[in-house]
Amino acid sequence: MGYTLVLLRHGQSTWNLENRFTGWIDVPLSDLGREEAVTAGRQLKQAGIKPDVVHTSLLLRAIDTAQIALAEMGLTWLPVKRSWRLNERHYGALQGLDKAETAARHGEEQVQAWRRSYDIRPPGLRPGDPDNPASDARYRDLAPDLKPATECLKDVVERMLPYWYDAIVPDLRDGRRVLVSAHGNSLRALVKHLDGISDDEIVKLNIPTGVPRVYELGPDLEVLSADYLGDAAEIAAKARAVAEQASRK
Repeated sequence: MGYTLVLLRHGQSTWNLENRFTGWIDVPLSDLGREEAVTAGRQLKQAGIKPDVVHTSLLLRAIDTAQIALAEMGLTWLPVKRSWRLNERHYGALQGLDKAETAARHGEEQVQAWRRSYDIRPPGLRPGDPDNPASDARYRDLAPDLKPATECLKDVVERMLPYWYDAIVPDLRDGRRVLVSAHGNSLRALVKHLDGISDDEIVKLNIPTGVPRVYELGPDLEVLSADYLGDAAEIAAKARAVAEQASRK
């Protein structure tokens, strides 16, 4: 028996458009992001891929991307499960800063390390910072040590994997086609796990916004195939745009 898993990075957000570090800050989709979500739903429908259950983060841009895509498929009634473990990586004190300006100030090499290295965290938020998760009602039931002030990708892998095993895998094992609507780094963490990408090679992975990535998994959840839906040249251009976000203007 095989299993179908669809990964969908949310469409462009307003802060993606402004080239700002977003992290756990809750910002909406841009007009283009909403169009990307519609296109993702249309592509899934045309491919005959009909999800049975949806998993999202607790952040609006991922939630809205899923709902817009589902509306395009006529599936807004599907059950949706949400978890902070699928949230974007927490960028700490970088949240809200312009990526290119930050690169000009600190150097592209340093910003690239903060953005893409596996185990280097950006500077953390101070405890009293208003953007600290400790002051957000949606995280009030989390233990204090689970509320990050900053994260590296390694941290995201470690907090995402329990949700993979405890929530997503059981849905797959029950024969449900699963759609995960999440973020660049939480999905990079999952792709790293699924595809067995090394700590060094994951630095090079750029996940385009609003493009469904469809996995066919075998009986032991091994990857049989993994492909993006859509035009290959457009997908490559979207991935390049993600890679170049921190370049100096």
